[in-house]
Amino acid sequence: MGKAKKFISPRIDARSAMGEEVIELKAVKRPKIVAPPPGPKARAFIERDHAVTSPSLTRTVPLVGVEEEGVWVKDIDGNVFLDFSSGIAVTNVGHRHPKVVEAMRRQMEKLIFINSCDFYTLPQVELAERLFEVTPGKFKKRAFFSNSGAEAVEAALKIAQWHTRNYYVIGFIGGFHGRTMGSLQLTTTSVAVRRHFKGMMPGVFHTPYAYCYRCPFKQGYPGCGLWCVGYIEDILLKKVVPPDDVACMVVEPIQGAGGYIVPPDEYLPALADLCKRNGIILVIDEIQSGFCRTGKWFACEHWGVEPDIITMSKAIAAGMPCGATVARAELMDWEPGAHENTLGGNPVACAAALAVLDILKSEKLADNATKVGGYLLKRLRELAEKHELVGDVRGKGLMIGVEFVKDKRTKEPAREERDRVLEEAFKHGLVLLGAGASSLRLAPPLILTREQADVGLEIFEEALNAIER
Repeated sequence: MGKAKKFISPRIDARSAMGEEVIELKAVKRPKIVAPPPGPKARAFIERDHAVTSPSLTRTVPLVGVEEEGVWVKDIDGNVFLDFSSGIAVTNVGHRHPKVVEAMRRQMEKLIFINSCDFYTLPQVELAERLFEVTPGKFKKRAFFSNSGAEAVEAALKIAQWHTRNYYVIGFIGGFHGRTMGSLQLTTTSVAVRRHFKGMMPGVFHTPYAYCYRCPFKQGYPGCGLWCVGYIEDILLKKVVPPDDVACMVVEPIQGAGGYIVPPDEYLPALADLCKRNGIILVIDEIQSGFCRTGKWFACEHWGVEPDIITMSKAIAAGMPCGATVARAELMDWEPGAHENTLGGNPVACAAALAVLDILKSEKLADNATKVGGYLLKRLRELAEKHELVGDVRGKGLMIGVEFVKDKRTKEPAREERDRVLEEAFKHGLVLLGAGASSLRLAPPLILTREQADVGLEIFEEALNAIER
């Protein structure tokens, strides 16, 4: 037999042979819509999906993705979209980064799986050591690896309860930390995620987040004196739950699913100080805000806060199932068998995560997030001045929220209008995500260029104009 031919994308060859247009994603400059979405193939597939998958899954737009590259996603009908979602801040280094693909390939050629509960693997230890270098705090740390953000939060809760022997937990209204029964008790983005689930972990007390645009206390910053923090100390810890019975406080440095809400600069340091003075373990959930999304490795670094425990997932492995819980070493003092899983720390996922860390550093993506994110934020705030629907624009780096209102004075949420803008943008090739009551979140891959940002802004404003007309 002759020498085997090199394998080169048979899907592209097949389409070309049938006379279909082949779109090379690397060369794409703008979205391309060849069949108004959802196209016929997408509609047929969505029918199949609805027949076999859980109806609990929410789908933002009818996108059936089949190929991806960088900031571009191609659907089953051949439409090409500019992705301003990154799969909810997952593909920070861009879709299908070649160095991630190569790292996974090399690992799969050697070892795909060995149970890390019972044995040892090289990538897991190397990843832990690398994470210790980039997470806040120079103290000694330990890591626990899992498969998702929810699992990372579950591990944090168990670490805190085991170490302190305390039971109670403080969470924040509008926070999202997962949908497993422990993390779900902390999740309060809407009643839909909590309805009928009566087996949630008890002992969680919720307090308002520093949502200054819609202050739950009807105060105005800075004249409020950060009453949202004072309420915890003066009311919650003095009248509701004794601080010496609290295991931990769990907080997002920037609320994600709640609406990309950025708190005032004094807020996170004030929470850290409150926890320190009351002997409460501070858990910071960086699952959506981590890995250079905000222009720092982790968002809490903007305010100089070093958490006792930090949870991470999403962007950690560029889409591979992986989560990590990193804690001060002295907190992770539980006994063997207290907490394990089978698939956590999978060697292939860890190899992908190691490649992600290399890419974030070598390509200076934190700097790019700051530069391009700052440009986007400025342009969006200029748009807000021209459009009555846009009530607030906030963000750090490439983690930007745009809140829609019916009236800028009353701030009545404009959820229906928000959804229509999202749908209109999608029809013209821009993928966005909703958040909170009436916000959009912009979280493109951190490789986004200014030129690509301009394309996204153009489509976004066209969608706004169409809805306002």
